[in-house]
Amino acid sequence: MQDEIPGRCCTAGIFLRVPTMNRSDLRRLDMNLLVMFEALMIERNLTRAGEKLFVTQSTVSAALGRLRDLFDDPLLVRTGRGMEPTSRALQIFDELRPAMDVISAAVSRAKAFEPQSSCNVFRLGLSDDAEFGLFPALLAALQAEAPNIVVVVRRANYLLMPSLLSSGEITVGVSYTTDLPANAKRRKLRDIGVKVLRGDSRPGPLSLDEYCARPHVMVSFSGDLSGAIDLDLERIDRRRRVVLAVPQFGSLRALLRNTEMIATVPDYAACILADDGSLRAEDAPFEVRPAELSMVWGAAQDSDPAERWLRERIAKFMSTEA
Repeated sequence: MQDEIPGRCCTAGIFLRVPTMNRSDLRRLDMNLLVMFEALMIERNLTRAGEKLFVTQSTVSAALGRLRDLFDDPLLVRTGRGMEPTSRALQIFDELRPAMDVISAAVSRAKAFEPQSSCNVFRLGLSDDAEFGLFPALLAALQAEAPNIVVVVRRANYLLMPSLLSSGEITVGVSYTTDLPANAKRRKLRDIGVKVLRGDSRPGPLSLDEYCARPHVMVSFSGDLSGAIDLDLERIDRRRRVVLAVPQFGSLRALLRNTEMIATVPDYAACILADDGSLRAEDAPFEVRPAELSMVWGAAQDSDPAERWLRERIAKFMSTEA
């Protein structure tokens, strides 16, 4: 039998009787099914949902069958492009996500985090410059303190970060950020200074004229051929000539070595790229307005002991003081 609670009609002031689920009905509910439902709604693919939860596709398929019985709805239907949620599934998902966040946070707060014995899976979103220039030192520290944890890194930038946080695909991210979900929290780690990388053997630093005349390589996640550096040049009525755009920093050493091409990159990435002596890193011959590298996370993970431990390590090894 269902309980009833009084409610007030907003237009006529009439009290209504609104049915709610009896708490005893929750005893029949397997919480694992709701976790599986969340993964299916995010991935919309049985195989990827299984990989995310470290279970087999057959286990996911069986869970989907139980979920369909529980909610009396197909939930996910096959289309030419994969699987799409029904309108009922979207409604259920919108209602369940906040509740699951609260439950997860409450359970996490109730237990202390012990790094040495933890087998937690941490999901980070990192911009390519942060992953290349700052993540190795962080990872070494994490593995020394918590040898049994698993770290999953997703490529993120200011465009992808909001959706990755909102969907729960990552719990913390490090990148230059702009717009964030309303419940996200943010902490500045450092200013993003820049260095000019060059692989030629000419003596002396580049003048502004030489800098603008040289062919430039740009690291561009989205394939753009201009960025913040071009805005800095516009302020002094100058331009550069980008001849190559690549999606990540790791290839710059091989591309620049013994060529006339140069690249303007974050200082912490330049330090790694120039450490073998094949490239030189020098200051830009004009004023650069630094952007901010920030750490962002969801409010649901704010008090989680394990996530708080991770954020403390990120702040220690990715900030200016690192």
